[in-house]
Amino acid sequence: MSARRPALGFIFVTLVLDILGIGLIIPILPKLVDQLTAGGIAEASHVYGLLAAIYSLMQFLFAPLLGSLSDRFGRRPVILASLLGSGLDYFLLAFAPNLAWFFVGRIISGITGANFSAATAYIADVSPPEKRAANFGLIGAAFGLGFIIGPAVGGLLGEVSLRLPFIVAGCLTLANWLYGVLILPESLADKNRSHFSWHRANPVGSLLSLRRYPFVLGLSGSHFLVQVAHQVLPSTWVLYTGYRYGWTPAHTGTSLAVVGLMAAIMQGGVTRVVVPKLGEMKTAAMSLIVSGLAYVAYGLATEGWMLYVIIVIGSLGGLANPAIKGLISNSIGDHEQGQVQGSLSSLTSLAGIIGPPIAAGLFGYFIADKAPVYVPGAAFFFSAFLVLVAIALAVRSAKRAKAVSDSEL
Repeated sequence: MSARRPALGFIFVTLVLDILGIGLIIPILPKLVDQLTAGGIAEASHVYGLLAAIYSLMQFLFAPLLGSLSDRFGRRPVILASLLGSGLDYFLLAFAPNLAWFFVGRIISGITGANFSAATAYIADVSPPEKRAANFGLIGAAFGLGFIIGPAVGGLLGEVSLRLPFIVAGCLTLANWLYGVLILPESLADKNRSHFSWHRANPVGSLLSLRRYPFVLGLSGSHFLVQVAHQVLPSTWVLYTGYRYGWTPAHTGTSLAVVGLMAAIMQGGVTRVVVPKLGEMKTAAMSLIVSGLAYVAYGLATEGWMLYVIIVIGSLGGLANPAIKGLISNSIGDHEQGQVQGSLSSLTSLAGIIGPPIAAGLFGYFIADKAPVYVPGAAFFFSAFLVLVAIALAVRSAKRAKAVSDSEL
């Protein structure tokens, strides 16, 4: 199996099926939490934010560990072990009788879901430096394709039973695992494997190691702020659209399918055209500006149909992530790809710890009777502000990197 020639197609299909399972449960999880809390949408939004934060906390703790393990033992075993755990966990969530078991299930989901650091490192392994940004767009395309089908089907299944999507997601994820066992080859050559170090494998040490690369450190800060801003979508989308526009799970699933379609188009195709022409830095700057404007538009939209227009235009903002990852990946050695990608995954997870409670909290607070002013879109406006700060940080990092480069000539 290890003698097979590694190919992007293997990891791409693996990611698509993985995201498909996640997408199935997105339209129904907030409503299931609402049923279990029985305290109204304001209370449910806070509980849902905590569930999302715990999931991200586990990813924050385990992403650098899995990334470092993949640098030592290879990408394949880490990815396969994580997929098996995820598949079994969906069945735990399907039959969870109360919120306590849901919290246990989300802890397990966060641990097993931390395998994206190994998947990203896999892509770096099989991509030449000049094509890494474009190939990192495949991650977004996989998200897109998974979300085209997943949320739409999940919304329809949720109309039958709010538990059914978990069972389907578990079956798909286990099928994904079996596919990997039979098909997925190893991508990391023996010569590029590094010794395992607990210093680099823990989240704090992993993040501190970014200080060795000042340019990478600055871009990582922008990446973190963008990820915090993005948390407003998974944390409040179902609650926000249901509250403000009266959307059902089927409506929400359809909208998320459109999000997935646009992500697949932008990151799977447009990235490969735009990045070579504009370069990673200009692509990131342009995309971040679009993202900031889209968040403002989401918060101001007065009719549900407007969201579809914003989704289409705002999808250009998705080009920022592969562009930033491409810049970072090209600034480090092949033997450190797993560790650094694990650090980026930890930052994403840290954003997932901070972002959901803030976003869901802002939404719940500004629609409550005690709110000083009624602003249902407050969380989206906060995200727009974070993107603005991310742009400023990225520009500052680029200027400092250029100054250092000029001084060395």
